[in-house]
Amino acid sequence: MLYRTAGQFKTSYHADHALFPVRQDAWLLGVILVCAFVVIPAVASEFAINALLIPVLIYALAALGLNILTGYAGQLSLGTGAFMGVGAYACYKIITIFPDLNLVVAIALSGFFSAAVGVAFGLPSLRIKGFYLAIATLAAQFFLVWLFEKWSWLYNYNASGAIQVANVDMFGITVAGPNAAPVTQYYFVLGVVAVVTWFAINITRGRIGRVWKSVRDMDIAAELVGIDLMKAKLSAFAVSSYIVGIAGALFVFLWRGAAEPNLFDIPLSFRVLFIAIIGGLGSIMGNYLGAILIVALPVMLGTLPGAFGLTIASATVEHLNVMIIGALIIFFLIVEPHGLARLWAIIREKLIMWPFPH
Repeated sequence: MLYRTAGQFKTSYHADHALFPVRQDAWLLGVILVCAFVVIPAVASEFAINALLIPVLIYALAALGLNILTGYAGQLSLGTGAFMGVGAYACYKIITIFPDLNLVVAIALSGFFSAAVGVAFGLPSLRIKGFYLAIATLAAQFFLVWLFEKWSWLYNYNASGAIQVANVDMFGITVAGPNAAPVTQYYFVLGVVAVVTWFAINITRGRIGRVWKSVRDMDIAAELVGIDLMKAKLSAFAVSSYIVGIAGALFVFLWRGAAEPNLFDIPLSFRVLFIAIIGGLGSIMGNYLGAILIVALPVMLGTLPGAFGLTIASATVEHLNVMIIGALIIFFLIVEPHGLARLWAIIREKLIMWPFPH
């Protein structure tokens, strides 16, 4: 009944391919945006903002970048963590060289460095694909992390080998650094994620997105009908790495506050990959659903024993979290191998047809 579509007629091709062909979808998005921009910041504690909301948004953005490459263009990558590191270190150097530069501009520029590195390591995709391409991107992962550690210019010759974020002000408000308020950082991250998501939705629904999908489904047939495979694959690597680089800059400047090279090691790449797969490859919304499951749920499970007055060792809680999250991942993949986004699509279809059989 909530998704009753009676009376919603489409009289043109343009209307039939609108972003929200069902009016209730637009209403649902409006409710989500109101909650994200108004309700949640008003009621959430600093712990919830720092431990749940900000990391979910950043990981979802990183998974979105990977999803464009893997879910839409069909190019496997295991170097997402390293490309996030490129964005983080590039933003750090830009802010160091131009301390008065607006942080939004610095983060946007850092994405271009990550895009350039992504295109360079995406060149093997012109000759190899599948498992072999994944190995090539894995090599990029190890090389870039080694570079972060050995090239001391990247971290300004700091004896600790780490990059540390100083206080960054915008319009008289501290948005990054030790003195930044969690709510301010949340709004900053939310604004950047919203804009990049809007950009990703438009590019994946347009001509470029259709080219990527054709290459993903059958690259030989795509080339036969006139699609330039080199341009299509490298553009996917560029856009994907650009978004991942922005996520890496947010990861350090708006959440962690400091970073060492091993922060961008292979576990980070796999975590982003799991978010994209669990959420649903080839889906924008799936990245957020996957991030909620992989990032937010362990934190929520870790706080439950204390909420009920139970005293459990932190190591035991950590083991239980790993077991529960692993079981849930297996469960969701069995119930719907195409991810949580597909599971939501099935539920939505049943709501539209309810109470009639479907």
